[in-house]
Amino acid sequence: MSPSDKKKLSIISFSGDFDKLVAAFTLACGSAAVNYEVNIFFTFWGLNAIKKKTGRRFTGKGILAKTFGFLMGGVNNVPLSRLNFFGTSPKLMSFMMRKRNVATLKELIDAAIALNINLYACEMSMHILGISKDDFIPEVKEVIGVANFLQYSEGGDRIFI
Repeated sequence: MSPSDKKKLSIISFSGDFDKLVAAFTLACGSAAVNYEVNIFFTFWGLNAIKKKTGRRFTGKGILAKTFGFLMGGVNNVPLSRLNFFGTSPKLMSFMMRKRNVATLKELIDAAIALNINLYACEMSMHILGISKDDFIPEVKEVIGVANFLQYSEGGDRIFI
């Protein structure tokens, strides 16, 4: 199979919910493990998964951006989409995942990096939220807009999570 024949999966990660991020990274890692080219385009709350600082921080330019930066809180503070129970559910879910030998969100993110999955940040969302590429983990390949994402994902499957 030539590189141009390689299967491709591109995921738009819009949600910052724990369970949806687990689903996105599970699909991404599973696909990369069977030799797919994988792209993840993080936009709005999905950007939480790739923030460098994992705790609540006032990041961004301006008071509203800093407030959203604090509320987003990074990957260690992502809520479960349902039954969040004031933030305890992601911790309980991670405990259950470890107990049953299932990769946790942190382990899935580490695996995505090890599998060379292409991580992209949405330029428009960053502009709105007043954040820069420096706010993200170094493995974020590029800050791109929709046109570039469409180009990079052309010829493959696209999933919106």
